[in-house]
Amino acid sequence: MTDVLRRGRASLAFGFFAQGVTFALLVTRIPAVQDRYGVSDALLPVFLAAVPILAGVGSVTTEQLVKRARPSSVLRWSQPLVLLALLGVGAGGHGQVAALAVALGAFGLAVGALDASMNMLGVSLQRSYGRSIMLGLHAAYSLGGILGASLAWVGAHWHLALGVSYLPVVLVLLPAVLVGSRWYVDGDAVPAKEEQARGSRVAFRLLLPLCLVMTFAYIGDSTVSNWSAKYLEDVLGGSEQLATVPYNVYMVTTLVGRAVGDFGVRRFGAVTVVRLGTLVAAGGFAVVASAAGAWVGMFGFTLLGLGLCVLVPQTFAAAGRLFPGASDAAIARLNIFNYLGFLVGSPLVGALGDAWSYRGAMLVPMVLVLVTLVYARSFAAQPGRYGGGHERPRTADVGRGSNGL
Repeated sequence: MTDVLRRGRASLAFGFFAQGVTFALLVTRIPAVQDRYGVSDALLPVFLAAVPILAGVGSVTTEQLVKRARPSSVLRWSQPLVLLALLGVGAGGHGQVAALAVALGAFGLAVGALDASMNMLGVSLQRSYGRSIMLGLHAAYSLGGILGASLAWVGAHWHLALGVSYLPVVLVLLPAVLVGSRWYVDGDAVPAKEEQARGSRVAFRLLLPLCLVMTFAYIGDSTVSNWSAKYLEDVLGGSEQLATVPYNVYMVTTLVGRAVGDFGVRRFGAVTVVRLGTLVAAGGFAVVASAAGAWVGMFGFTLLGLGLCVLVPQTFAAAGRLFPGASDAAIARLNIFNYLGFLVGSPLVGALGDAWSYRGAMLVPMVLVLVTLVYARSFAAQPGRYGGGHERPRTADVGRGSNGL
C-alpha cells in the first residue's frame, strides 16, 4: 500500500472525526441554544426540522458540484463552512432569531455537502485500497461524537456561554482540517470497461433498497439519541443521573463495533456483517421494549450500538459497488435518506409513545430495521470487486490526489 493512500486515509479519518465533534457540539446543546435566543417551544421544532431538510438540499447540490470539481475539493471547503456556521450559532444573543436561522441554515446546507463528499471520498478510497475501510472511517466519526458530547457536558456543567464553548474547538479544528485536506486522495477512477459494463447512470429502482435501509437505520439511531434518556427515567424508573448514560453507552459501543467491523467484512463479507448487525439491533430494541428495569434497558441500548453501527457505512459502500461508474451521484442521493430518517425518527416515536405506549413505540423501529434482512443481498460484493473473500491489493493513481486543487 502506498504512502499516498495511507496519508489520504488518515486525513479523511480526521475529517470524519472533526465532523463528529462538530455535530455533537450542536445537537447536545440544543436546550442552551433555545435559551440563548429565546426560541419558543412551538418554534423550536421548525428550526430543528429545517437543518436536515437543508442538508438534503446540500447533498443534492453536491451531486452537481462533483461533476465540475472533485469530491476532495468540495469536502475541503464545506468542512470549514460547517465549523464557521457552528461558531455563528454560538455568536448571537437573546431575540436574534433571524441570526440563528441564518447560522442553522448555513450549517444545514454545508453539512449536507460535507456528509456527501466525505462518503464519496471514502468509497473511492476504499476502491483504491481493495478492501473494507468504511467502518473504520465512521469509527473516527463516533470517536469525535464522544469527544464533542463530553465537551458539551463540560460547557453545560460550568455554565459556559455557547460562544465560549465553541470558539476554542473551532480555533483548533479549522486550521487542522485545512492542513489535513492537503492529503486527501480521490481514489482510483473506475476502469472504462467496467464503467461501460455496469453503466454510468444511477437507476433509482436499484438504489431504492439501500435508501430504505439508510432511512430505517437513522430512524433507529434518532430513537436512541432523542428518547433513550426519557425512556430510561420515565418508563424504566431510572434516576435522572442514570438517564444520561444510555446515549454515552450507545456511542461507545458504536465506536467499538465500527473499529472492528472492517475485519468482519474482510473475513465474512458485507452481507453476513449486515445481517448480524440487523439481528443484534432488532434484539436491542426488543430488550429495551420488554425491560423490567433500568439496567436491563441499558443492556438493550448497548446491543443497539453494536448492531446499528455497521448499517450506514456499509450502505454507502454498497452504493459504491452497485454503481461504480456513478458512485458519487449514488452516494449524494443515498445521503438524502440519512436526513429523512433523522427527520422522521424522533416525531414518529414521540407520537406513538403519546398515543399508545413508549414500550410499544420501541417495537416500530425494531420492525423497520428488520426490513434490512429482506435487502441484505444488495450488500453483496459485485463480481471482480473487493469484499466477500475477494480482497486484492491496489495502488493509488497519484495523479488523482487532491493536492493543489
